[in-house]
Amino acid sequence: MKIGGTGGGNTTTGLSFEREVDFHELLRNIPGYRVEKVPNMAGLGVFFNNELVARCFRKHDFYRFLDEEGVDWRNILSKRLLPDDALLVIVRETLFIIEVKYQQVAGSVDEKLQTCDFKRKQYQKLVLPLGLKVEYVYILNDWFKKADYKDVLDYINSVNCHYKFNELPLAWLGLPIGNE
Repeated sequence: MKIGGTGGGNTTTGLSFEREVDFHELLRNIPGYRVEKVPNMAGLGVFFNNELVARCFRKHDFYRFLDEEGVDWRNILSKRLLPDDALLVIVRETLFIIEVKYQQVAGSVDEKLQTCDFKRKQYQKLVLPLGLKVEYVYILNDWFKKADYKDVLDYINSVNCHYKFNELPLAWLGLPIGNE
């Protein structure tokens, strides 16, 4: 798979994160995909060839989704976590928490990377009543390929969280591959 989100002739196979970008816009730019509000549903619907394949939630939208499903977060967590982007892939019954970290100098992001296990477990508590799984994934730029990050990247994997560099493959998410 090539960085840039395309591979093999006319097929779009992933979402390319060259810098901090709008996750919804990346999906909208893939042929066959459309992202739009669905009446009476929290967040946005992700459609592929007119079929609802996923739902996107940002920050408070995720808690509106929990309300729809009859889950009262106050009975589960002491404080809300607000996801930058959460993607519920319907066919996989999996909620992906997607955090994009684009860095050009050392900073507070370094320590944030070490919080994925706690956050993943918090989200698992929230969606357990719905029978959903949770995957927590960082999308990182090349800055994090430095040797300084080896330990934290190893840690991310050791706690069953994930990271990808510059791209989020659609197949990894369980989403259909777009065709041009």
